[in-house]
Amino acid sequence: MTPADTGASTTVGAASAVSVPDTADARMAPGGPGYRRMSLALFLAGVATFALLYSTQALLPLISGDMGVTASDASWTVAAATGGLAVFVLPMSALSERFGRRTVMTASLAVAVTVGLLVPFAPSLPALVALRAVQGAALAGLPASATAYLAEEVTPRALVTAIGLFVAGNSVGGMSGRVITGWVAQEWGWRVAVGVIGVVAVACAVAFRLLLPAPRHFKAGSLRPRVLVRTVRDHLANPLLRRLYAIGALFMTVFGGVYTVIGYRLAEAPFSLPQGLIGSIFLVYLVGTVSASTAGRLVGRLGRRGALYLGGGTTAAGLLLSLAPSLPLVLLGLVLITAGFFAGHAVASSAVGKTAQHGRAQASALYQSAYYVGSSAGSTVGAVAFHAGGWTGTVGIGLLAVLGVVAITVTGSVAARRTAGAVAAGA
Repeated sequence: MTPADTGASTTVGAASAVSVPDTADARMAPGGPGYRRMSLALFLAGVATFALLYSTQALLPLISGDMGVTASDASWTVAAATGGLAVFVLPMSALSERFGRRTVMTASLAVAVTVGLLVPFAPSLPALVALRAVQGAALAGLPASATAYLAEEVTPRALVTAIGLFVAGNSVGGMSGRVITGWVAQEWGWRVAVGVIGVVAVACAVAFRLLLPAPRHFKAGSLRPRVLVRTVRDHLANPLLRRLYAIGALFMTVFGGVYTVIGYRLAEAPFSLPQGLIGSIFLVYLVGTVSASTAGRLVGRLGRRGALYLGGGTTAAGLLLSLAPSLPLVLLGLVLITAGFFAGHAVASSAVGKTAQHGRAQASALYQSAYYVGSSAGSTVGAVAFHAGGWTGTVGIGLLAVLGVVAITVTGSVAARRTAGAVAAGA
């Protein structure tokens, strides 16, 4: 989309180093050298990131029972990890501008998997929450650096598809982590379950480092705080980027709230499902894998705003369906929520990479920070709403967030029409 299409200028100022390749022809594209290795490497990084980040989410009822805490207390094992990521993603992105995307991603995964192997031995809830916060902070080096790496190394036409594959890895990691932990925990407890996820993440981290091609278009930037502040200020001054950040946060508020609480709902009457089956519910993440990887085609047909409207509408329909006291309808609702969320997230995150003309790691980091603030808020507020009003309360929070997505997208449409009108009048 051009600036006139979106209602905002894509020029975000002239700050630090510009990591822009000299020619688009030199970058990776589907079918070209290194593209498959790069796609698989970042797919596995996405698997490891989401498997570790949400490793306790499907286990919250067991953690509550084992440690004698409430649902809202146990939810902090998720909120602490996503909160740590939200706080540290911007500093980690600055390190990636100086030392390189691949270096920062490798170091982040190394620390995160090491902490993951310690999590099963946490003696108390405060210790568990602290370890999870450290793990989330370590994982902060992955999302923004990966998006910036793709923006620099992949042709613009293939960027949405490439980011969609990375997001698809997130969905596979989230799904496999929850399914594996569900069945393992049913037999051996939640501590063994999170230990298994740690081992899986180690394997993904090793494969990632061996597969990811060395960057060819990265240009080192500065670590000077003044440059970083100026870059961040420029990004936040861009109306389109601000809208994209808010959309990512609101989509993740829905998703975080729903999947933090769904285990408690399915464990209660009228469903009363065992832990293994509750974990298997997360197989619906496969739907997210498909919707994220097809986001590029969706934007091609409907445009960016049309794709966001579709993602929001699909998510809202799923929330309403999930209110039914029927397990098949609840599952269908989760399918729609997951499809809408991952499509919307892939569209918004790829738009950030295209919009930012400099400091792409910082632009992506701000998106990821907003995104994971939304996750932490959704996990905490969704659990509180469930405690106060049951599943209906959690759905109510989700619908308010979707309404916010629609309102922001409408604002972008109005701004686009005004800009187009001004251009026509000037001509």
